[in-house]
Amino acid sequence: MNACCAVVDLRQYTLHPGHRDTLIDLFDTYFVEGQEQTGMHISGQFRDLDHPDRFVWLRGFRDLPARADALNAFYYGPIWRAHAAAANATMVDSDNALLLRPVRLGAAYPALDVVREDGPADSVVAGAVYHRGAEDDGFVEFFTDRVAPVLAGTGAEPVAVFESLVAENNFPQLPLRDEVVLAWFARFAGDTAYAEHRRQLAASRVWQQRVLPELVCRSARPAQELRLRPTARSQFR
Repeated sequence: MNACCAVVDLRQYTLHPGHRDTLIDLFDTYFVEGQEQTGMHISGQFRDLDHPDRFVWLRGFRDLPARADALNAFYYGPIWRAHAAAANATMVDSDNALLLRPVRLGAAYPALDVVREDGPADSVVAGAVYHRGAEDDGFVEFFTDRVAPVLAGTGAEPVAVFESLVAENNFPQLPLRDEVVLAWFARFAGDTAYAEHRRQLAASRVWQQRVLPELVCRSARPAQELRLRPTARSQFR
C-alpha cells in the first residue's frame, strides 16, 4: 500500500461560470507544493469534462492523525492565507467532499515519490461514485468479483478503488458528506480510448443483463459517472 494514501479526500467543487481556469492556475501554481510541504499527497486534479464549472481533485494522507496535522498546517499557514480570497472567489460550493480509504491501488496510481510531470494532458481519467446503503452491504465484494472484471474486459481496468472511511471528521472546518460510497478510477490514453470502452460496455451482455441490474439494485441512488481531464500538473494522468 502506498504509504501516502491510507486516507484520501475526494473533493468536487462547483465554481462560478467561467472561473475554473482561474482556480486551476492558483492550484497548480501554489497549492500543490503548498499542501505537499505539510505532508499531504496531491495525487490528481481535473477538469470535469461533462460539467464546465466543476473542479475535481484527490489528496492523500498517511493516516487520520496526519490528515488533521496537515490540514491545520496548510489552512492556517502562509500559502493559503495569501491566496484564499482569490480561490474562494471562484467557488459556489466546496462542501462536496468524501473521506475514503483504498480498497485497491494499482501500480499506475501515483506514488509519493513519482516525479510530477508538467504540461497539457490529453488523457482521460474516468470512473464512478456508487452510493451504498450501508457499510456492511457486501458492495466491495460485489464490485471486486462482478463489476471490476467487466470494466477491465472493456478497457477500463480500475487503477484505484476506494470505499468510505467511516470516521469522525478531524478537520471540521471542511465539511464531509455523510454517506457510504465506493469510488473507482481508470485512465485512458485519450477521448477515443474512453469512447471505445463505453461502446464495448454498452455492447456487453454480461454488463447489461446481469451486472448492471444488480448494481442498480444494490445502490441507494443513481451512480455519479466521472469523465475527467487532468490539469497540467496532475500526477494522475
